[in-house]
Amino acid sequence: QVHLTESGGGSVQAGESLRLSCTTSGQRSSYYAVGWFRQAPGKDREFVGGINWAGSNTYYGDSARGRWTISREDTKNTVYLQMNSLKPQDTATYYCAAKNTRGSSVLTIGGAYDFWGQGTQVTVSS
Repeated sequence: QVHLTESGGGSVQAGESLRLSCTTSGQRSSYYAVGWFRQAPGKDREFVGGINWAGSNTYYGDSARGRWTISREDTKNTVYLQMNSLKPQDTATYYCAAKNTRGSSVLTIGGAYDFWGQGTQVTVSS
């Protein structure tokens, strides 16, 4: 069993930055692929981006590409989502998810992940 905890959310102005953290506990975390998703009220869950278990491959959804970066620090069992140039439309609850896999690809579908965190709220005002 793996437990995921997101942190780093908050309320910011448009154009500012936030760094979200996803910390895993339980089984060894370094063999897990991690994805970030978000969901705004009344909208479907959206893939933000992900990283494979080795940190050698990242992939981003359209909303994140060019603005945000995902990285991992396995010594701290943590994956980061650095969000720059935030916009009001980025307001949502952000979730991280993990799957025990050594595949090279990034998993973009929520159903592919086995473990989920509780989410952290990000609010961006104009």
